[in-house]
Amino acid sequence: MIAKYRKILDVIVLAISLHIITAGPLKGDSFTLTTAGIREIQAAMEAGALTAEKLVELSIARIEAYDQTGPEIKSILSLSEKAIETARALDKEYRLSGPRSPLHGIPVLAKDVFDTNDMPTTGGYSPLKHVIPDRDSTIVARLRKAGAIILAKVNQSDWYTRPDMLASSTLGGNTKNPFALDRTPGWSSSGTSGGLAARFGTVGLGSETGFSIRTPTSDGNLYGLSTTSGLISRAGQMWSYVTGERGGPMARSVYDVCATLDAIAGFDSEDLWTANSLGKMPLEPYISFIDSNGLAGARVGVLSEAWDFTPIDEQVIELAKNSIKVFEENGAYVFDPVSLGINLPGYLGSNPSPSRFERIAAINQYLTRQGPSYPYKTAEELLLQHIDLPIRDSDIELMKNPIDLDRDLAYRATLRGKETLRQMVIDLIDRYDLDALIYPHKLYGPLKLGPRNDPERQYTPNQLSPVTGLPAFIVPMGFTEDGLPVGLEILGRPWSEPTLIKLASGFEAATDNVMVPMATPALPGETFSY
Repeated sequence: MIAKYRKILDVIVLAISLHIITAGPLKGDSFTLTTAGIREIQAAMEAGALTAEKLVELSIARIEAYDQTGPEIKSILSLSEKAIETARALDKEYRLSGPRSPLHGIPVLAKDVFDTNDMPTTGGYSPLKHVIPDRDSTIVARLRKAGAIILAKVNQSDWYTRPDMLASSTLGGNTKNPFALDRTPGWSSSGTSGGLAARFGTVGLGSETGFSIRTPTSDGNLYGLSTTSGLISRAGQMWSYVTGERGGPMARSVYDVCATLDAIAGFDSEDLWTANSLGKMPLEPYISFIDSNGLAGARVGVLSEAWDFTPIDEQVIELAKNSIKVFEENGAYVFDPVSLGINLPGYLGSNPSPSRFERIAAINQYLTRQGPSYPYKTAEELLLQHIDLPIRDSDIELMKNPIDLDRDLAYRATLRGKETLRQMVIDLIDRYDLDALIYPHKLYGPLKLGPRNDPERQYTPNQLSPVTGLPAFIVPMGFTEDGLPVGLEILGRPWSEPTLIKLASGFEAATDNVMVPMATPALPGETFSY
């Protein structure tokens, strides 16, 4: 029955998507790769001016020009050897029967925690350099079914070790921020952020235990959505947080985020956490909630506790205040401030993510999904056989002294604290009858590359969204005088993604905050008329 309704929804998504793609002025007579999103790409394809094969070739040319040479962004760990072949097959299918979905022929950058059966999945961990899983993760399989091309697996913070350098991996080192080459483009999903900012692909996948969709989105001048915990399957994804880990879409527009979400969201029998989404998803596709007038009549509250985190850059404070004005100037009712009435940084410090208890169980669950040829069967084999790599002390402790997740009192207290905070946020939203809370995702720009323990790289992250499992949409606020991108966070009730999409698209329509990095400009052949 679920499969039947998914097929029906797929048809509805495609019909609405194609109407949005072909309606209005998007079927223009010019194309520019560095500014093109899914709608512009599909308009050019429909006009016969662009093919998936050509699009992949242009993307690969950018990777060759800018990833390991030129500014050396270093976001790519593996490039698909089948991308051109796949694109040709999709072009043939397009000519015969039209596009499968808005993602038909669209190049995707996947964080290297998502299993792919044609490229290694490493987590940035050097011992897994040549290890190719037997099957795709659920969301990679769903993207392929929608006609997307998994172009590359991208760098990240090392999933299994703790290198000395901030946001680096033992396999790929540091990814650079295309907007500031001495800065990181976020933490764990840094390669997705840097690769999208440099226009190596059209959309990307990030994942988040704590802040690794939202921070890379903010640091990369992108749009990104951390969904309600349970909306997107984690099957075939490296993870740490059984009761809260999230994968999610990142892109350069709200539409591209939503088109990707439509392809990957929903129940998966391989991850029963997604049963929480049953009956909660909208009947209409997520792209149908995009509204250029989405701020008119909205009710949002400016969360006072979100301004209590450190460090603080006064330029970011000013950008955040200007972004809040955008809501007011476009018809939203802004309640400023609203308060949880607690020391939020202190609460999160005392009651952090349950992942600190769940991580080894999560790693072992990921390994049990692998085929018989996979070289590691347990977390101990994966982590303890490589004495030259700096394994996390917390992982060693969990392996030496396993937690009984059914009965451990400290773990139960953490789960209670998580649920208490979640309910406090929902109660605050209900008290003012708000559509969402808004606040700067963080109060500073991307951190400088360098040793993780240096004082200038210490900070307190706002973990409100991942600890509570509540959805948060990051939208670009603009740039500091130093050219550093920062993002605004829009946080809502459980399963309120349609509302967040409406607000994010209204903000997007009222602003012009997305730019092309000077370090990765357009190449010859990327702009043409048709």
